[in-house]
Amino acid sequence: MDKTDPDYAPFDFVAARQRMVDAQVRPSQVNNPVVIAAMRALPRELAVPESLRAFAYSDNNLPLGEGRYLTEPRVTARMLQVAEVTQGERVLVVGAGTGYLAALLGNMDMGLEVFALESETRLADIGRALCFTWAPAVHWREGALVRGDAADAPFDLIFIDGAVKEVPPALAEQLRDGGRIIAPICRDSGVTSVCRVLRTPQGSAAQPLFDVAVPLLPELEPAPAFVF
Repeated sequence: MDKTDPDYAPFDFVAARQRMVDAQVRPSQVNNPVVIAAMRALPRELAVPESLRAFAYSDNNLPLGEGRYLTEPRVTARMLQVAEVTQGERVLVVGAGTGYLAALLGNMDMGLEVFALESETRLADIGRALCFTWAPAVHWREGALVRGDAADAPFDLIFIDGAVKEVPPALAEQLRDGGRIIAPICRDSGVTSVCRVLRTPQGSAAQPLFDVAVPLLPELEPAPAFVF
């Protein structure tokens, strides 16, 4: 609508954000008050390109380009809740994209040390701009997602913000003893579930928590097997 039109009214992002929490997040069994407060406060519209801002609070995965998506709000909220974040933890977000999940963690007022790892510079630039104002303590790193962030390891908690077929071994190796990974994992059945992944002496063990429809992170898709 033309802004000079007398009937023009700017989009009310604040009201949309409250509707998102009340109509999408809370009905999805999210009752952690710290998560709820962070999602009510953080302007999600700043985590998407300007052309998509009117859709920022819809219950969809929003395309960001390069095969990447901003995960739908209720899934992000449930991932935060099942992670059972505790005071003062060191947290890594892999595939941080435009910074929404990292900024939420930075707004949870729990003394977290948050690191955001992203390989796409364009997305990282959006994320840095969001965090500059809303979560200035978040540390941004650019590099290959499959390698994680060894320089800042170990971490108490690692999020993968996008679906994977399997968790890269490097990420499990960057966990502190007793740490965990929260990630959507697409199993051989084709069902994707957010899982809690723990490192064990025998390797990584994944516990499915709830099913989701989250696109795969292209960079972390396994290479096609060579067939003779």
